[in-house]
Amino acid sequence: MSSSPACTCCVCPVPAEAGPERGGSVGEGPGWARAAREHLDSVVDWLDGPEAAGAGHGELEARLQVHSREQYRLLLQGHLDERARREARRHGVSGSDGISRPRVENGHHRELTSVFGPVTVTRKAYRAVPGAAGGPRPDPVPEDTGTTEDTGTTEDTGTTEDTGATEDTGATAGTTEGTRRTAGNLYPADAVLNLPVGRPSAGLARLAAVEAARGSYGEARAAIERATGVGLGKRQVEDLARRAAVDVEAFYAARQPEPCPDRVLGLQCDGKGIVMRPGHLRPGTAKRAATASRKLGTRLSPGEKNGRKRMAELVAVYDLDPEPRTAEDIIPIVPARTRSRQGKPARKPGPVVTGKWLAASVTDDIPTVIAAMFDEAERRDPAHERTWVALVDGNCQQIDTIHAQAATRGVTVTIVIDFVHVLEYLWKAAWTLFHHGDPDAETWVAHLARTILNGRAVDAAATIKHQVDEAGFRGSERTGADQAVAYLTRKAPYLDYATALAKGWQIATGIIEGAARFLIKDRMDITGARWTTPGAEAVLRLRAVTANGDFDEYWQWHQQQELHRNHLDHYQKLDLAA
Repeated sequence: MSSSPACTCCVCPVPAEAGPERGGSVGEGPGWARAAREHLDSVVDWLDGPEAAGAGHGELEARLQVHSREQYRLLLQGHLDERARREARRHGVSGSDGISRPRVENGHHRELTSVFGPVTVTRKAYRAVPGAAGGPRPDPVPEDTGTTEDTGTTEDTGTTEDTGATEDTGATAGTTEGTRRTAGNLYPADAVLNLPVGRPSAGLARLAAVEAARGSYGEARAAIERATGVGLGKRQVEDLARRAAVDVEAFYAARQPEPCPDRVLGLQCDGKGIVMRPGHLRPGTAKRAATASRKLGTRLSPGEKNGRKRMAELVAVYDLDPEPRTAEDIIPIVPARTRSRQGKPARKPGPVVTGKWLAASVTDDIPTVIAAMFDEAERRDPAHERTWVALVDGNCQQIDTIHAQAATRGVTVTIVIDFVHVLEYLWKAAWTLFHHGDPDAETWVAHLARTILNGRAVDAAATIKHQVDEAGFRGSERTGADQAVAYLTRKAPYLDYATALAKGWQIATGIIEGAARFLIKDRMDITGARWTTPGAEAVLRLRAVTANGDFDEYWQWHQQQELHRNHLDHYQKLDLAA
């Protein structure tokens, strides 16, 4: 292959001279890249030939995409082989079990499935002296003999699935004596490369995490194959997604948000059901589902529920730039005769939200998730110097838990109920007094809504009760109105919208409602989805960290945790730069 003239742009790196010590002759580059160069030459020859000359650009793109993967796979394989050739012997290698590994064996292999295709990693194995016993292990892992086999099982999708356990994981057990086992092998080169426990590489794991959080496992599998040419099983994708999500909670616990002392600290919480597989419902729901009976055989009757859902709890913490408003800014006074002609009047902009943090869990209950919400809030305001405002939908357990957490932590939290829920109760009352579709009902609701926004929820309740009594409604005729009166009276301490508007706070739970749509409905409610608890929890965590805009930062942090879990924790001390 002819060589190109050297670039003089002062940006491109100057190629190093190849020599015998690099495995190639002068001018040919390093010997470990010879296979990649030969492959590139074959691609160039194909492009220069008659077949490529008659191909359309789409066919050229498809062929070159496949060839480029093989090109990079060969480069990666050559680089790994060269690293194996250069791997220097280490001294004083001891495991976390306190046992020294003075014996060194060359040529131990393990397989790695990269985003370019399968490669083989060769490295030195550091072994204990025969008879040096490790801890008790009833089922020993087979000793590495220089080659590694996949121990996965075959999935019904037609692809071979890796179970996440290969023989060479950095601490392979040796022979056993009774219930004792010889201390396992250590592979420092695996730690330097930060190799995963199973065969799929970090690049494939990242793709699985991104795509599994975005769509179904089947769609994720197809997307990975389109991008890399690597075929994974659906269960493999699910398993990779679960592993990818294990550090989300610890990631946020370790992170210190930027201080925002002049901003209001906002908190919101809500719950939404997820359809689960049998055996993954909460005990109460499972019991009700088991004892439920249907009136019809082909569908549910009004009021009947399948009992298939498990509630996921969602929370949000954010910083708020206050924007004072009035009741008329929320519900303008528009004469009825001009309303249809003018349309909706422009509203004053509301408070600006920044630094939004979302979390969701289908395994933890309301108190646990709200405690996590308070943990994040305290990371932002450890001295409790800011104004804390919590918005809820009126759920009594949520309100009680917020009060309990605030008392335990010694912080003052103002609770405000979502104004949209209040409006729904006003409309229930309106349909008691007005015919459905009557335009006067809208005017009546708007008037009472402004009354509530001005801090007079009890007066609004009294007005509704007086009008229903005056109209002579009885029994079920007045159910909607009675529900509204009871709600406004019972929740009056959390309906101080006059103060909230004057101080520039939010009065609606739009953030958490939007989060419920994104985190749950758009992914968990896709047609035919039936979830296990671990699978749903993993996807919720991945979607939350993505919604927070932290996925890239999280992934780097996750890889560092993997390095410690899979490698560094197996050593007393290991210098990766040695």
